[in-house]
Amino acid sequence: MENKLYTPPQNKSPELIFWFCYPAINSFALSSLGYLWLLKEAEMLPDVCVEKITTDTETTCFMPSEVDLMAFSFSFDFDFLNILQILEKYKIPFRASERGASHPLIFAGGPVVSANPEPYRDFFDFIVIGDGENLNTSIINLIKENKNRPRPEILKLLSEIEGVYVPSLEQKTVIKSTKKSLECIYSTILSDDSFFKDTFIIEVERGCANCCRFCLACFLNLPIRFVPIEELKRVIDLGLAHTNKIALLGAQISAHPKFNELCKYIYEKALERPEIEMNFSSLRVDAVTPDVIKTLVLTGSHHSTLAVEAGSERLRKVINKNITEEQIFSAVRIAKENGLKGFKFYAMIGLPTETQEDIDALISLARRLKTNFAGFDISFGVSTFVPKAHTPFQWFGHENIKSLEKKSNYLKKEFHKLGINISISSAKWDYWQAVLSRGDGSFTQFLIDTYKLGGKSGAFKQAARQNNINTDYYASENWDLNTRLPWDFIELKSPPKKFLQEEYSKIL
Repeated sequence: MENKLYTPPQNKSPELIFWFCYPAINSFALSSLGYLWLLKEAEMLPDVCVEKITTDTETTCFMPSEVDLMAFSFSFDFDFLNILQILEKYKIPFRASERGASHPLIFAGGPVVSANPEPYRDFFDFIVIGDGENLNTSIINLIKENKNRPRPEILKLLSEIEGVYVPSLEQKTVIKSTKKSLECIYSTILSDDSFFKDTFIIEVERGCANCCRFCLACFLNLPIRFVPIEELKRVIDLGLAHTNKIALLGAQISAHPKFNELCKYIYEKALERPEIEMNFSSLRVDAVTPDVIKTLVLTGSHHSTLAVEAGSERLRKVINKNITEEQIFSAVRIAKENGLKGFKFYAMIGLPTETQEDIDALISLARRLKTNFAGFDISFGVSTFVPKAHTPFQWFGHENIKSLEKKSNYLKKEFHKLGINISISSAKWDYWQAVLSRGDGSFTQFLIDTYKLGGKSGAFKQAARQNNINTDYYASENWDLNTRLPWDFIELKSPPKKFLQEEYSKIL
């Protein structure tokens, strides 16, 4: 059952029919904050009929030939597989160049295509680069007002909107759309079918000022922006009027200038209503305080997460993760003393300049944490470094799969000896993620063939061979600073490419 926290106007004779697609099952769509917010914005437009489409949608109100506009939320690199699945399901050609007047205009937005749209450029008539709020409604209104004009004319008008990329027009520069002031985005639909059942999610801030050199979420969302505290309190009250579960979302929640006041507000609410449950998306080591932990514990959280990224202080400095071992131990001590049961620590392997000593330092850190905090549940989640566009590490390649698998097996063996749970991402799948992250406009048939071959790791390999794609070049090679990058045409107002180059040079 879905409980909408808004009432759309009744569009009995809509001027525009819009399919808003999420490339996963409905329970995931119902837990995607950005998707739900943009869905609400579209549904509130007069004379527009919006239909939510997911991979498990069984029936639709409209035939594809009746749809004017179709959009995809594109948040994860492998989402392209489900995007192609949805297009195939409704018998819509994969390539924009093969679609005609009987097909909807199709676009995408989200972090994947905002960072590097080039591998997917041929699938979409246009692409939104950057923040989607307001921009999506401008797009929908423009198309609604010009729907009877020829497609090339509509696309030309769209290209004049800041943040809209029309691949067929070969724009020299596209300026990323950045919303200057942040309104409070929250879950607009609550459902027991959601992956996060009946949870009211609130975006507290966007971006991160720490600028870890590998982090797309930071550099793509600069500058960091905060929702005003009074607005957050109002939205928390709205959520608690409908559910007892709330979650705070943001890359650097604890950097909010009123973070302690926010925690105190939730703490007091929980004293009045003991059934309230609350979670943070993550905690920073230097933001673990007794009040924060007490708020988590009072609202039902027994465990939380901390990102340390690397075991040695040397490597943390390389990636600009400026936390000390003393801070890590202090955070765990505070958490244990104030009732938290455990932490899951996130780390990476395969980072630039990493040595065996850095790997051993991670094992040593885990050992000493367990020894010093007996009875406190400690586990680790480890991923392999994947280069991302618009970061200082975009020029570094993904480490050799065999080398990473050797490190992974070594870590698993040593952590097993310690009696500490560890999960490590697949180096093979992270390799293909790296290929997509640094891919270019030559990928269209390669991606189509990968989908047709089943979308597994072997399908990527076979499709690359069929299309003469040297995937090692995209995934594994270190690129020169002067290399023309596929995404160089995207202009981020902050930071400029020169800054990224300077940060890269600091590493060397």
